[in-house]
Amino acid sequence: MTPNQTSLKGSVQSPLRLLIVEDQMDLAENLFEFLGEERYTLDFAADGLTALHLLATQSYDVIVLDLMLPGVNGYDICKRIRQDLQCQTPVILMTALSALNDKEKGFDCGADDYLVKPFELRELQLRIEALHRRYAPQRPVLAAGDIRFDPGTLEVELRGSKIALSGTPARLFELLVRAYPSFLSHEALTDAVWGAHHGETEGNSLRTHIYTLRKSLHAGLGSGMVKTIHGRGYCLEVPEKGNPDTL
Repeated sequence: MTPNQTSLKGSVQSPLRLLIVEDQMDLAENLFEFLGEERYTLDFAADGLTALHLLATQSYDVIVLDLMLPGVNGYDICKRIRQDLQCQTPVILMTALSALNDKEKGFDCGADDYLVKPFELRELQLRIEALHRRYAPQRPVLAAGDIRFDPGTLEVELRGSKIALSGTPARLFELLVRAYPSFLSHEALTDAVWGAHHGETEGNSLRTHIYTLRKSLHAGLGSGMVKTIHGRGYCLEVPEKGNPDTL
């Protein structure tokens, strides 16, 4: 690996620490396999008391908590997380109980989100990421030349003008800002966004998301800012003053 092919594991973003509390081993195994070890550090508890012990001794970014647990149910565990442990880590409840009063009870216990089974694993991942962004400690604004990027608000500022990015384009822009002035390879970017075991579909999607990112930047700030290094990858290019570019 050359210096310009910056490794993204650990240098760009620390893994999120997740606690999965689920007594159905097949579902727990599916969650571990889907989420993997690239973006997340995963701990597991098959019952609420084990979960409380882990939460008393470890820190996590997000808790994924099943409601129908042996012994102490998820509602009571959530209450104890908030009241006994005074822990404010975001909690996603997952359950087959879909009635409104069940959801109301879950939120009253201190949950931040409620996901009804069966669900797509990707939806759970999106909710985990959204909760983490919402409750993560304030992160410093990143700078690349005259470009400023706020990872908390996803706002890009260039010489007084601002736009807000979202979704995958925002993630790609953050990676490029952090790598500046170096470039990042296609593989490094794809690994960082979709994981090391991505398929051809995600690889092809990278080009689409880069195009969307450039289009948003150009529309809002007058410059696409993302330069293609043919056959190698992409880098951030700070526009010269008074010299807008074209897509």
